[in-house]
Amino acid sequence: MDAPSVIRTKRDSGELTDAQIDWVIDAYTRGEVADEQMSALAMAILLNGMNLREISRWTDAMIRSGVRMDFSALPLPTSDKHSTGGVGDKITLPLAPLVAACGAAVPQLSGRGLGHTGGTLDKLESIPGWRALLSNDEMMTVLRDAGAVICAAGDGLAPADKKLYALRDVTGTVEAIPLIASSIMSKKIAEGTGALVLDVKVGSGAFMKNLADAQELARTMVGLGKAAGVNTVALLTDMSTPLGLTAGNALEVRESVEVLAGGGPADVVELTLALAREMLAAAGVHGKDPADALRDGSAMDHWRRMISAQGGDVDAPLPVAREQHVITASSSGVLTTLDAYAVGVCAWRLGAGRARKEDPVQAGAGVEMHAKPGDPIVAGQPLLTLHTDTPERYEYAIEALAGGIVVDPADTPFTAKPIVLDRIA
Repeated sequence: MDAPSVIRTKRDSGELTDAQIDWVIDAYTRGEVADEQMSALAMAILLNGMNLREISRWTDAMIRSGVRMDFSALPLPTSDKHSTGGVGDKITLPLAPLVAACGAAVPQLSGRGLGHTGGTLDKLESIPGWRALLSNDEMMTVLRDAGAVICAAGDGLAPADKKLYALRDVTGTVEAIPLIASSIMSKKIAEGTGALVLDVKVGSGAFMKNLADAQELARTMVGLGKAAGVNTVALLTDMSTPLGLTAGNALEVRESVEVLAGGGPADVVELTLALAREMLAAAGVHGKDPADALRDGSAMDHWRRMISAQGGDVDAPLPVAREQHVITASSSGVLTTLDAYAVGVCAWRLGAGRARKEDPVQAGAGVEMHAKPGDPIVAGQPLLTLHTDTPERYEYAIEALAGGIVVDPADTPFTAKPIVLDRIA
């Protein structure tokens, strides 16, 4: 077996055999296949695709490159959620303790933000003392005590994916649906959860800009999960407008705590409850309604235990950026557009995100939104507050908003998009 022959097979629109896939993933993980060779193969896959058998075998080979976690010793069924990434997408924070409060264990392995999309670990690290890195034993302890854990994936989990993900990021092959699907599902299957709900984002602030591509990705991932024995379902959700009223790290933690306290923005509450109900149903847990767990404080109790168990001080003040700048409306009317991508890039440029995975982030940086599409607007009223520790970033951040905020005349018809666009099971 050799790399050029595998590359030529896919270059010429052929099907890779199981043996070819097994060999190339193993050899790349060990360093026998060079980055430039895997780059060529990834581009061939982007251009010529893979069938479901190939994707399934590719995913399985990446799982077998590392360890598989086992939660069978837990007394509760396990259920997890994965989002394909968006702007203001803080849903994991209230969702994990909410599902735990309703009777399922949630082992949530999360990642960091890159570019305009936020990262769950970055958000939680704005809580003083909170730790993302846990050993497997520590993870099990938190799960037993709090019912949910949110932490970083260990180096032993699908190491082939970690190496390939970094390569795709710099070779223009991130968008390849077979590689997106296998990347997500190799980690989630190796994680060992019994049930999985996928939140596949659609719109300007998502990787998938249109519904058809998102449906293809969702169907592929649901098929991979079911083939591996994981009860998997996908919701396709709108990401043309940011979720909630904040995009940033500490800003989103604050909003998540508001949701757990029974308040928070209506769209964040709606999506959190929709995903919670799917996670519980997929795990076979019936009984307590998640809406009741928000009202009676039990979800908040699980949040406090989960954060405390990972070293976080749940009562400490969250970081606040040193500088704020308010953007006001230049005309009256109705807000018809608040573009998710524009807001995400603005928050990133303020310091809430990173261009490279090793870049630091500012805990307090981000964007606070004072109106959502459909709201009436009066000239001069605040639309956004920009937060940063480094005010020299303002000009560059404001440039990202050009064309992303539209106020039309008050009589302009406006119909809000539903949050959940489709369901695939």
